[in-house]
Amino acid sequence: MTNRSGHFTCRIIAVVLLAFAFNSTSETSQAAEDAEYEWKLVTMKAPWMGRDGAGILSFKGELFLLGGWNPGNRAVFPMICNNDVWSSKDGAEWALIKPNTFKDASFDRASDWEGRHTAGYVAYKDKMWIIGGDANQRHYQNDVWNSDDGKTWNYVNKGKDVPWAPRVLHYTVVHDDKMWVIGGQNLPQFGGGDEDFFYQDAWTSTDGVEWTLVKPEEPCWSPRGMIGGTAVMNGRIWMLGGGRYDTPRVGRLFHNDVWSSADGIHWTEHTKGAPWHPRQYHDVAAWDGKLWVMEGYHVDGGNRNDVWYSADGVEWKELPNTPWKPRHAASLVVHNGVLWMIAGNNMEPDVWRLERK
Repeated sequence: MTNRSGHFTCRIIAVVLLAFAFNSTSETSQAAEDAEYEWKLVTMKAPWMGRDGAGILSFKGELFLLGGWNPGNRAVFPMICNNDVWSSKDGAEWALIKPNTFKDASFDRASDWEGRHTAGYVAYKDKMWIIGGDANQRHYQNDVWNSDDGKTWNYVNKGKDVPWAPRVLHYTVVHDDKMWVIGGQNLPQFGGGDEDFFYQDAWTSTDGVEWTLVKPEEPCWSPRGMIGGTAVMNGRIWMLGGGRYDTPRVGRLFHNDVWSSADGIHWTEHTKGAPWHPRQYHDVAAWDGKLWVMEGYHVDGGNRNDVWYSADGVEWKELPNTPWKPRHAASLVVHNGVLWMIAGNNMEPDVWRLERK
C-alpha cells in the first residue's frame, strides 16, 4: 500500500512537473516569437520636414518619399500639401530629387502633379505611380502620374479623368499584375457636391488610363477606406480595418474586421473583430509571411502606436514595447527585406525599421 501510494505521489509530481515544463516552454516559445522582431531607429532628423500621408515606395533599390501634408508649416508647405520627392538608399541619408513646385494658385496642374497626401502610391511596371489624391485644394484630384526616376513625371491620363471619381481615401494595391483602387469616399465639405458617396467597389488598370470596374459580391466588407500601405499575401488582397471620414451628414466609422479576396469579387471574412482596436488612417503591410497592422487613429484615444501581426488574418499577436510615438497616416513599405515606417501625424522627420533579430 505504501509503495502504491508512493508511486501515485510520484506520478502526480511528474505530471505537475511536466505541465510546468510545458507551460514554461509555451511561454518561452511565445516570448521568443515576440522577441524575434525589433524596431531600430534609423534617424530622428531626416532632412525633409515632418508630414503625414506621404507616399513611400521601394523602387530600383532605393526608398522614395512622395509629397505629404503639413498645414502647420506654411513656409515649407505653402499650399498645405507638397509635391517634393526625396530618395534614400539607407533611410538615413536623403537626397532631394524633385523640389516642391506647388507653391501658389498659379500652379499649372497639367505640367506637374499637385501636392497631395493619402493618395494611391504603388511601384508597377518599372515605374512609380501616384493615383488620385485628396480634396484639400477644394477639388478632387482625378489624375494619374508615373515616373521612372522620381524627377520627371508623366501625366498618364491627361484629358481623361479617372472613371472612379470623385474619390479620396482609397486603398491602393498591386495584385494579379494590375493596379487596384478599392473603396474610399467623397468629401463634400472639401470637394463640393450635395451627396455622400461611400464606395464598396474596386477598379483595376494596367496603364492608368483605362479602368475596369470590379463589383464585390456579398458577403464582403462594408463601404470604407482610410487604409494606408498595401497588404497582398498568398495571392490575395487583404482588407484590414479602415473606416469612414465624417461628412456634413454622417459621422465617422471605425472597423477592425479582416477580409481577403483573390479576385476582388469573392471575399472571405476571417474575423469580425480582430483584437486590435478599430482604427482608420492606419498602415498595413505583408512582410515576413505575415500581415501587419500598426498605428492609426480612433476618436476614443486618438493616435496609436500599437503593432500587430498575423499569419492568417484570424490569430493576431501584438508586438510589445513600440519605441516610436503614437501617430496616424505614417508611410509604411517593405524595402531590402525589412519593414520601414516613416513620419506620420507626429509631424517629425523620423525613420524606423523593423527587422528580425
